[in-house]
Amino acid sequence: MDFTLDPRIEELRLKVAAFVEQHVMPLEKDPANYDDHENLKESVVAGMQEKARAQGLWGFQMPKARGGQETGVVGMAALYEEAARSPFGPLAFNCAPPDDGNMIVLNKILSDAQKDRWLQPIIDGKVRSAFAMTEPDGGCGSDPSLTYTSATREGDNWVINGRKWFITGAEGAQTFILVAKTSDDPRKGLTAFLFDADQPGWEIVRRIPIMGPEEHGGHCELKFDGLVIPDENRLLEVGDGLKVTQIRLGTARLTHCMRWLGLAKRCMEEAGAYVENRMSFGTTLAEHEGVQWMLGDVAKDIHVGRLLTMNAAWKLDQGDFARTEISTAKIHVADTLHKAADTAIQLCGARGYSKDTLLEWIYRYARQARLVDGASEIHKMVLSRAYLKEKTDFFRWGV
Repeated sequence: MDFTLDPRIEELRLKVAAFVEQHVMPLEKDPANYDDHENLKESVVAGMQEKARAQGLWGFQMPKARGGQETGVVGMAALYEEAARSPFGPLAFNCAPPDDGNMIVLNKILSDAQKDRWLQPIIDGKVRSAFAMTEPDGGCGSDPSLTYTSATREGDNWVINGRKWFITGAEGAQTFILVAKTSDDPRKGLTAFLFDADQPGWEIVRRIPIMGPEEHGGHCELKFDGLVIPDENRLLEVGDGLKVTQIRLGTARLTHCMRWLGLAKRCMEEAGAYVENRMSFGTTLAEHEGVQWMLGDVAKDIHVGRLLTMNAAWKLDQGDFARTEISTAKIHVADTLHKAADTAIQLCGARGYSKDTLLEWIYRYARQARLVDGASEIHKMVLSRAYLKEKTDFFRWGV
């Protein structure tokens, strides 16, 4: 097992690190750069993106033929982690959710003509996108079989009725992936579709207020009342909605881990710089044994998370679904991000609790990590079922 990076990826990683240091982190310090939802204003983001594209730092996950860098998943792991040293770094390089996951799945399943129509504008940063699956009122969340938003076929069209909620990025998105119920078949009862925000028959009911800072477009509740989608905008075959969801969420869960590791490392940076200078009882805080234990514990967990993430990334690059590896990484890294933010705030004291640093921003953001793309308990169930099925083979090495 070789954990060294390809020289091209290492060169890109250093460029990403320098870009974040020079062009992204300085923007964090000016309150005028933020919108009402604690994210950078889209006009500020556009300036970052223009600079990133000029330096060839764009679309790491996309094919070169479509303007990307085609780094593979291992390359993405190294670059996304570096980008997320600032929570706004992924936006600069067009590798932030939900567009990141949507681009990956659309690139895998669309025809070339469909890619020109639906995918390329997202790659180029001309439009934003959203993935509409989760529902209110007892509808689907971690259990897609509970989906009640329906798609009824009428000739060459599908008519959509129902509701979705907590749809990240929906406000202002142009391209939507929608999962709807097309039959009662427990495995083949869902179908996925593409629709454009300009189509009639749907609306955003509300932008749901949340505890933490928000991605652009928030987390919205949607209502569908006769939205008509042509059959040509169906994804894969009728009944393949669950397959589309699995294709998207597999890699997307891991890209979350990549970015969360970058944020966890940023927490360590903030705490480390503070304790090395803050005096207490005649020495710096960094010289206190208890402080060293706290920092060392977080450093250990971040390193474990990086190894888990890289292992899963490597397996994806080999064509493996890496289901248990992704679930393991998702559980551990979500916990690690929260632990890193909490420890950093504790070590920085009142300064950490204030808005003089990003620590309180990261702390509030981190709480969602154990919920999004499958709660930690769901991923533990995945691991339990795999273990009970495979027993000692669960721990096998690849040969």
